[in-house]
Parts: sequence; structure tokens; C-alpha cells
Amino acid sequence: MKFKPEKYAINDEPGKAFIDEKEIWNYIETIKPSNNRVREVIQKALNKNRLTLEETAVLLNADDPELIDEIKKGARTLKERVYGNRIVLFAPLYIGNKCANNCLYCGFRSSNKDAIRQTLDDKEIVKEIEALEDNGQKRLILVYGEHRDYDADYIAHTVDLAYGVRKGNGEIRRVNINAAPLTSEGFRKVKDAGIGTYQIFQETYHKPTYERYHLSGKKADYDYRLTSLDRAQDVGLDDVGIGALFGLYDWRFEVMALVRHTNHLEACYNVGPHTISFPRIQSASNLDVDEKYFVSDDDFARLIAILRLAVPYTGMILTARETAKVRNEVIHFGVSQIDGGTKLELGSYAMNLNEKQDLNKEQFKVNDDRSLNTIIDELLDDDMLPSFCTACYRLGRTGEHFMEFSVPGFIKSKCTPNAILTLAEYVNDYAPDNTSHKAWKVIEKNLNDLNNEEMKKSVLERIEKINAGERDLYY
Repeated sequence: MKFKPEKYAINDEPGKAFIDEKEIWNYIETIKPSNNRVREVIQKALNKNRLTLEETAVLLNADDPELIDEIKKGARTLKERVYGNRIVLFAPLYIGNKCANNCLYCGFRSSNKDAIRQTLDDKEIVKEIEALEDNGQKRLILVYGEHRDYDADYIAHTVDLAYGVRKGNGEIRRVNINAAPLTSEGFRKVKDAGIGTYQIFQETYHKPTYERYHLSGKKADYDYRLTSLDRAQDVGLDDVGIGALFGLYDWRFEVMALVRHTNHLEACYNVGPHTISFPRIQSASNLDVDEKYFVSDDDFARLIAILRLAVPYTGMILTARETAKVRNEVIHFGVSQIDGGTKLELGSYAMNLNEKQDLNKEQFKVNDDRSLNTIIDELLDDDMLPSFCTACYRLGRTGEHFMEFSVPGFIKSKCTPNAILTLAEYVNDYAPDNTSHKAWKVIEKNLNDLNNEEMKKSVLERIEKINAGERDLYY
């Protein structure tokens, strides 16, 4: 089946700016939906159809507590239908914090004289990855400041380095990237290095606010950043991630803009972003942000639920910026990926730094400092299925090909078995006894829930192979 997304932005052109501030505010300010209209939109999303800007605004303007609760319940149901009970786990690894940009919300900004600058050398990177592998991590996102030292060649080099590290049964099977926008040739180089998703966050899609917070450096060019992922798509890097930093401007505008960005990519390239991220402003060294637009916990949960309904097949990432309490709540409203055991200070994984965070060494404050195993343990208690799966990347199920598999629902039949297999690996190699006991119960339950006896038999056979020492088995 060839995936053909409904083109909500038919006049878009590749490489052309696409955010119309007046259009977005017109939807937000003029739509006054009835209760029935809100429920119609929720039902459309539950049928796994992407929402238009108008329909997204319907959900944004549903202020009645009962309707907000229905939106959250709808998001929970949709997530279960598309993703099952899986939660994909990863870890961020900061490679260097040099930065040429001057962004007032970021501890890395060039004007912050208190920041302690560092770039890990190859030996330090290897030690960091070995420490991550010792904890069971299989998926990394490498994070770089936006600086000329961290060009495409350097990024490709560090990716190659990460894939080459092996310790015991540990290995990194997928490396994603969060770095500066690249030229077309730069994107081609990192694609050839075998990366997964390339993330570039617009931070705020509201241009006047963008200009207020981005004082200098290449990031100050709003349009260049906005169209950066078009260049990636143009050279075949079709696995991209978008995001907004909530707290810089009105959260309703940013939600609409994220949907509009999705529209643009679908209209021009037949595939939307693989992931959407929605970090909130947190403490940082020399933070200089107007608190007017800070997002409450209630509104944060609400916006996650709305995004889930608006983009049913897009992965949604929730980071350790949030507290464990917030993460444990909103994870049910649509989140598909979280980080675990996160440390942001450069070199901190290998040194096992657990003392109070030094914001002069970090980009922002981490509010969930639970270990990876603690998070896995609590996910199991919540009847969720932790996953380290990387099969789609490695089998070419990305971009438009991913949509061909996922939209009809086929991907769920592969994702749950793959999640089970990666959890079985984790149990064998890293889990303490109490976690292991819980994990086998969750594995058994998810096996019994497979409505395919042939697949169930196949997964059981592969689990036996994993227990006997084989690794990296997937569908």
C-alpha cells in the first residue's frame, strides 16, 4: 500500500517559509466549538486520521473540564491503538557545549561567561558509551552545541565512533542527532554515517518572539532554521524530528505551528516528522526568560494529549527536563519515547557523577534523575512494555516507507514482538532480580496478548535463543 497523506498545505514549496502568524491566530481566536464538534474531532483522530489546523484549534479551544478529560482519554486510547503499551528508551550524550549562538534561554549561549566549555575527545566519548552500555542502553541521541567545530564531518566521525563501541553484550544500535542545521552536503554526510533521526527544534515558531530570544549567531536567522529540515529531505535524509521549547510564547500557538510544520513536510515530501518533542523551559545558567508564557502542569498534559490526537503516527518524546511525577502522568497521553538515567554534564556517565548538578556545566536542569533500571522497574509496575527496539531504522522502515507500514497498522505487529525481545536481552544482561521477575511477567502477558499464534511461537523461540546467549534478534 502506497502511503498518500492528505495534503493540508497544498501550496507549500520545498525550502520556503510556511508559518503564517495571522492564519494560526485566526484559527485560535475565531473557532468556538460546540461539545459535539469537539467529540467529532476526537473520533476522527481515533480513526487514525491526521487532524487539520482547524480541527486542532477545535481541541485547543475546548476549555470545559469535561471535554479536556475526554481529549485526554481519547489520546490515551489512540496511543494504545497505534503504539500499544510500549515505551521506547534512549539516553542523551552531550559531546560538546561550545556554541556560537546567543539564545537567552540556554546555558550554552555564547554570552554566558560562567559556562565551562568542553568537548569530549575520542577516548572520553568511548568511555561514556561504555558506561551507557553497562546500564543497558541501546539507543543514543548525540547532542552538540552549535559551533563550527561540530560540523558534518565531526558529527559523522562521532557517529562512527559510537557504533564501534562494544563492551560485553553492550552495543549502540541506533544513533540519533540533535545539532545545528547543516547544508545539503552536510546532511548527506551524516546520512551516509548511518544516523537515525536528525532533530532540529525551532524553539518558538512565533517570529517576533524568536527574534527577541535569539540575539546573534546563525540561529538568529528564523527562516534558515525553519526550512533546515527541507534540506535534509532534499538529500534523502527522511527521518527528521521537530520540536518547540514551551514557555517562550503562547503554548496554543506553538501546538498549531508544530502541526503546521508537519503539514509542510507531508505536503512537500509525502512524510511528516518521525518525532515531535515538546520540552518546557527549565532552570539554566544565566537564564533570561519572561515567565509570562510558562506552561502549567495541567496545560502541559493537555497540549501533549492534543498533539497525540493531531498527529496519530508521529513519535512523541518526553525528556528528563520534567519531574518523575509529571512524566509518570503524561506518558499515558501519547508519549512514545523517554530518556532514562540522563546526565547532562559532559563526561558524567563514565565518572558516575551523582552530586548536585552544576548548571554552569549543563544546558539546563534535569528534574528526573532516576536511573534507567528504576524507570524500567516503574514502567513494568505500570504494565508498560519498555523497548530498546531499533528494527525500523535498520530495515529501512523510515520516512515514507515507515508510513507505508505504520499507517495501516502493520507496524504494531512487529513493534510489540521486537520490544519483548529487547526487554528479554535487558533482563539477561543487566536487570537485578526484582526487575527481572517483573519483566518476565510483563513479557508473558504481552505474549499472551498477541493475536497470532504463529508469531507467538516465533517470539518464544527467539527468547530461548536470547536466553542461550544470542543477541540482536528482531523482525
